[in-house]
Amino acid sequence: MPDSTPAAGGALPHDFDHTHADVSGGWLRAATFGAMDGLVTNTSLIAGVGGAGLEPRSIVLSGVAGLVAGAFSMALGEYTSVSTANKQIDAEVRVEASAQARHPEAEQAELVGMFVEMGMSEPTAAAAAAEVHNDSDRAVTIHLTQELGVDPTEQPSALLAAVSSFLMFSIGGIVPLIPYLLGFASLAAGLAAGAAGLLVTGALAAGFTSQSRVRGALRLLVFGTIAVGATYAVGSLLGGGVPG
Repeated sequence: MPDSTPAAGGALPHDFDHTHADVSGGWLRAATFGAMDGLVTNTSLIAGVGGAGLEPRSIVLSGVAGLVAGAFSMALGEYTSVSTANKQIDAEVRVEASAQARHPEAEQAELVGMFVEMGMSEPTAAAAAAEVHNDSDRAVTIHLTQELGVDPTEQPSALLAAVSSFLMFSIGGIVPLIPYLLGFASLAAGLAAGAAGLLVTGALAAGFTSQSRVRGALRLLVFGTIAVGATYAVGSLLGGGVPG
């Protein structure tokens, strides 16, 4: 019979078999979104101003300005959204704690019902709920996990999300400017660099979720191309076309 005793250091005996990624830290979504947004935004921006006929120096200035503004905007947006979500969870913790203080029997009975719905027999559910409610903080956590699908003890870091978004937007945003910074005053080269960046980012993002890297790369390229094409068309219409 296999040994079910936890290994030293708290590791479970099957940890060698599989591990799980951190899905609650908040950095991966922010980093992925930042990189994609930086690529699409700045590639589209240089396509628009390039299509309007601006000279290379103006394209670079526009791209750098868009990169800086976008990076700070993304960071502020991530920090604010994650902070707001965390504060909302904290508010729900107070609501649940108040409910348990005012109606302890009803809250415990509610947890029994939730455990039964999960597949426990009623006697087992009643025993488990009683044990959970011996610790008020644990009871609040279990109730919110079951009722809202969130664990109030594992909230994402707003600062980490903001920093991840800022850095990855900056990296994504500078990719279409690389040819210009290297001395190639060519809109086509900038767009090609942006397209390559979209392919790489799409493949990397797909890899995090064990999806097809090829499909992920092509999907992001298609969506990015639509945005770039639309912006180029607007720039061409408003700027009188691309110079020869």
